[in-house]
Amino acid sequence: MKSLIFKQKRNIPKLDPGKNQRTILILCVLSFLFFILARYIPLKKGETVKGEMLKAAEIMQEALKAINICREKKGIVLDKRNDINQTGLIGVEFSSITTSLGSLEAKRTTTNPNFAALIIFLLKQAGIERGDTIAVGASSSFPALIVAALSASKAMGLKPLMICSLGASNWGANLPDFHWLDMQNCLQKCGIFNTPLIAVSLGGEKDTGMDMTPEGRSFLLKEVEKSGIFFLHEPDLMDNVQERIHIYEKEGGKKKIKAFINIGGSWSNMGTSPEILKLKPGLNIIRSVPPSEKRGVIHEMTLREIPVIHLLYINGLVRHYQLPWDPASLPQPGEGKIYLLAGERQQSFFILAGVYFILIILVFIFRNRQSF
Repeated sequence: MKSLIFKQKRNIPKLDPGKNQRTILILCVLSFLFFILARYIPLKKGETVKGEMLKAAEIMQEALKAINICREKKGIVLDKRNDINQTGLIGVEFSSITTSLGSLEAKRTTTNPNFAALIIFLLKQAGIERGDTIAVGASSSFPALIVAALSASKAMGLKPLMICSLGASNWGANLPDFHWLDMQNCLQKCGIFNTPLIAVSLGGEKDTGMDMTPEGRSFLLKEVEKSGIFFLHEPDLMDNVQERIHIYEKEGGKKKIKAFINIGGSWSNMGTSPEILKLKPGLNIIRSVPPSEKRGVIHEMTLREIPVIHLLYINGLVRHYQLPWDPASLPQPGEGKIYLLAGERQQSFFILAGVYFILIILVFIFRNRQSF
């Protein structure tokens, strides 16, 4: 029995101090290398995105100041009771070009310049890169979101193709003396944006403004004629949507549209299927589309495998991305947890961590085999 134990002890491999040192050295080198890679490679992209987000917010802040000045020059007094941050982007409760009900708090919430940063973040999630072409379908109900989308496009060097409806819900761009075309002209004259609309419509019921007053429709028709912008007037949903798609593709030329941003609840963009109400705010992956007679532009873009960014349910949007709801004073560019999201580890970090642990395991396997 003693002899057997003695033989077993003799078979125990002796530890090689030199081999242990080599193993420790290899582990130290691997750990240091992967620490450097994890520290800089994943975050470099995040820092670039944060820089573009901040730039977009600063552009939007500048645009808000310009709109405020233009509005004052036209002699339109700011309603400090409802436009508490004096942005110039809050309209009135009712006017001749009002189309539907809208939330004052939601409209004020979107005047936060960091909404432009949020749009950058969403575009990056959609895989959009500098120089890409995007389509924008906007309602004048949310003029601040239009400014945010244009600011994000400028910061990223994108080409936005925008079709806008001119009717607006409560508190949107529903002032006959200062509607969206006035705001757009103001921003272009100030040199902040140089992005012409590719088409306009009246908006509202069946995109024909039937829920406005007759005076409101007549007024906007004259404004459109004066502007010289292509006027889209088609009460049939299928034809309206196809015409919009045709305009986008024609204006895009050889460049493929890489994303579609929907702003507001336009009949043409949303369609008439109740399924559209399930669409979450932000970037969407739409699994199924309704029949052609109920489809909006959102669905047609989905069929073309174009990512959709949906900006309508503002309360849900700000809760998800942790932006303030109806702030008493507007945050400065760069303020908000949305900027922290941009700096989070990218998918490459997890791949890197996986490779690191696999190599560590291989080092120990190889060492143990060499021990026998």
